[in-house]
Amino acid sequence: MSAPAQPKPGLSTRATTPEDRAEQAALYDLCFQKEDGSRIVPWRYDRNPHGPAITRVAADEGGALLSHYACSPRVVLHRGEEPARPLVGQTGDVMTHPEHRKLGIFSRLDRESMADANESGWSMVFGLPNRQSAHIFTRDLGWKEVGKIRPWTFVLVPNAAARTERMKAGRLASAAVPWTFWRGTMRRGALRKNSFGKINVVPLARFSEEVDAVGQAVAKDFPFMVRRDHAYLNWRFFDAPSGRFQAQGAFAPGGAMVGYCIVQLPEKPGEVGYVVDVVGINDAAIDGCIEASLGHLQKSSASVARAHAIAGSWWEKRLRHSGFRAPKADDHKIVIAHLLDEENPLCKAASNPASWYFTDGDRDDELVR
Repeated sequence: MSAPAQPKPGLSTRATTPEDRAEQAALYDLCFQKEDGSRIVPWRYDRNPHGPAITRVAADEGGALLSHYACSPRVVLHRGEEPARPLVGQTGDVMTHPEHRKLGIFSRLDRESMADANESGWSMVFGLPNRQSAHIFTRDLGWKEVGKIRPWTFVLVPNAAARTERMKAGRLASAAVPWTFWRGTMRRGALRKNSFGKINVVPLARFSEEVDAVGQAVAKDFPFMVRRDHAYLNWRFFDAPSGRFQAQGAFAPGGAMVGYCIVQLPEKPGEVGYVVDVVGINDAAIDGCIEASLGHLQKSSASVARAHAIAGSWWEKRLRHSGFRAPKADDHKIVIAHLLDEENPLCKAASNPASWYFTDGDRDDELVR
């Protein structure tokens, strides 16, 4: 057996600063074949109100960046309270120049980033790796597989685009699109009935401080929920570079805010839209927000709505109840965790991500795909 490839002599690693963002953005565009790194990178790494990201790079002897690793912070509540170490990281951009892959650079950056996270007082880091990199985390780097996340779909229009999308779940699922659409229509009627007269859902231009109490009230029922205050929500959605998020607020007849929902608009007419985040203090608010999200996506020319949920979670149950259809059993990503403060209640909750409050709005990527 041949020895594993090694990084080239002279390679060095270091933490980055905002002065490195232009080079990081260029590497981002190269690795992900995009042209928006100059907008995404500073927004994601430097403007998050929960704190700056931990980012490390590997460079050659001349200082050119060859690889990059990022973890973004989230303030996470345990039953509505901040524990002693409330910051939790989520792995984000992991990218290596195509000519320098499979040389062990990524593993080195991961180990150093976890050391940085521990030194910074973070309690744990979690991630949703793709299938190509998942085994490296769990086999070589001390991460634990703790759960699975799966895509659920709702047929908004029973057309060819919907049949193509449902083909991902198999030929039978594609052929059943008319029945799936009918079933979904019935479920939407039930959602409207459950929320009629109890809430009023209206568009939001920005989040105000009144949303803080909504997130705080819901967090009390969960051992792990990102703090959804107005500063964080405005940064995450309204200030996002793509401009593809829209929000609606749910209000009781007396005017008090009782929930909100976020959708990601389809990139093109007929493509997939996403129910990104739904938070409500009661069943009527949740049902009304899910129905409002579906209606908004349908008006925005989406053929199918999608939402990802951790297997066994409350959100998965809500999606099923609302008429969303399950994927094939093997269509999932794993959830992984790296524990840094094992006595912390957030680390204890990490062993059961099905207990988390987790929607697509909690993912590190700006856009859901």
